[in-house]
Amino acid sequence: MLQISEIQTLAQELITNPELFVIDITMSPSNDICVVLDSDSSVSVDDCVALSRAMSSRIDEITDDYSLVVTSAGIGQPLRCLRQYRKLVGGSVEVVLADGTKILATLDAADENGITVSYQEKVAVEGKKRKQLVDVVRTYAYDQIRSTAEWLDYK
Repeated sequence: MLQISEIQTLAQELITNPELFVIDITMSPSNDICVVLDSDSSVSVDDCVALSRAMSSRIDEITDDYSLVVTSAGIGQPLRCLRQYRKLVGGSVEVVLADGTKILATLDAADENGITVSYQEKVAVEGKKRKQLVDVVRTYAYDQIRSTAEWLDYK
């Protein structure tokens, strides 16, 4: 029986492009394996095919009862590792906080402790009847964040 840790080790060993990295591996009880890749630049179909073929030949030596899918991370999928956050520094993200609050912001920084985002927020200003837009810069620890995903603005 295959273990996810074995699949993880095998995938890392067989990736030849230093820009590629594994962000997720799932495996069902019936050995349906899904490996999700990301890259510092972009993941091509050829990258996925090459890894799939290399992994298949090695997994065939262990078992013949499996299904393997190698795919790239999609736009809008939640970020899973620090390397993905760092790739998006300077870009637009949608952050959903643990309390359910959604924030559309620019990702300014990401490190081991959390992320820093900047956005505009309507705030009541003394002496004004209507709320005014003010620039806000906030830092959130990862435990305060439910999910973060790349945000594409089609305007």
